[in-house]
Amino acid sequence: MTEIRDLTDDEARAALVLKWGETEPGVIPAWVAEMDYAVADPILDALRAAVDRGELGYPAFPDDGGELGRAYAAFAADQFGWQVPADRVLPTADVTVGVRVALDVLSEPGPLVLPVPSYDPQHGLAQLTGREQWDLPVDPDGDDYALDLDALDDLFARGARTLLLTQPHNPCGHVHTRAELEGIRDVVVRHGGRVISDEIHGPLVLPGAEHVPYLSLDGTADHAVAVVAASKAFNIPGLKCAQIITGDEATTQRLLEIPMAQNDSWGSLGVVGAIAAYTQGGPWLAALIERLDQQRSLLATLLAEHLPAARMRRLEATYLAWLDLRAYGHDNPAEIIRAGGVRVSPGQAYWPTLPGHVRLNIATSPARLTEIVRRMGRALG
Repeated sequence: MTEIRDLTDDEARAALVLKWGETEPGVIPAWVAEMDYAVADPILDALRAAVDRGELGYPAFPDDGGELGRAYAAFAADQFGWQVPADRVLPTADVTVGVRVALDVLSEPGPLVLPVPSYDPQHGLAQLTGREQWDLPVDPDGDDYALDLDALDDLFARGARTLLLTQPHNPCGHVHTRAELEGIRDVVVRHGGRVISDEIHGPLVLPGAEHVPYLSLDGTADHAVAVVAASKAFNIPGLKCAQIITGDEATTQRLLEIPMAQNDSWGSLGVVGAIAAYTQGGPWLAALIERLDQQRSLLATLLAEHLPAARMRRLEATYLAWLDLRAYGHDNPAEIIRAGGVRVSPGQAYWPTLPGHVRLNIATSPARLTEIVRRMGRALG
């Protein structure tokens, strides 16, 4: 049976040069969206073989999607029951670049709707593409994460042209249901708008929820793209290879015809790693989901013991927990927590005007997670 291997502190510091390397000694890193787990052997074996044969040149970009397209198509069918033609899988450097390319090429001029909280690289994408960002706040006091469809309808009625949808959601860990997605679709179609669906965490849905790809819904092919990657699910973000998934031939052709400089920075090793992840990573991914489910349960127990006033919606996907710590009286609790020996992501990075929140990465060993929450409780208590 495939198992998840926890990295030692020394191994994590060597492998995760941002998450661990940029965190001061004596402080446990629980911030960047990387996992403290060894990469799956099939991926490492494929990368070693590629390096041994000198596959360090430019990657291919076949019109039919090539091996990468076929690998993702098979993965999507197996994981989500979603039938994706291989020639509608287009490589890009990473999900943020893919979103920017889709905005540049496919979206009409006009404001971008960004539900908040949203993970920090999404802030500023509108401005980079010559647009305004119109926030769509999710009620921080609600028991469930839900987009306000009336507010979304109003934003499109006032001139918004594109919704940047993140599903599963980072940082809230919410998995949009089919009914929720159909409601979003109906609003967007009513106003002739567009959806860019960031589905990088799609493989990381935990037991009790189901990922429904936006493009799998009827009536979405002509107004949406999805942007996906193996990077989060398989812990390989440094390899730089995401994919833009299109819903129809016209959209595919528009993206194929753009100047090379607009979308040319994915790497050959990223293609190798993604193919290995999609075709051989299934057992490792299943073991990861089992581990994260256990970590989710452990987190609930630890919060009840050490941070009983913390509020958290149920974590349905990802390994990133959005914690409401306003009851402890600090506008920026991440600073207090870091002084207490844990580095978490400050909530202001995801919602600049919302105080008292942090994002906590739970993809680590049970022992580390236990110590992380113990230190957080001691710092805030």
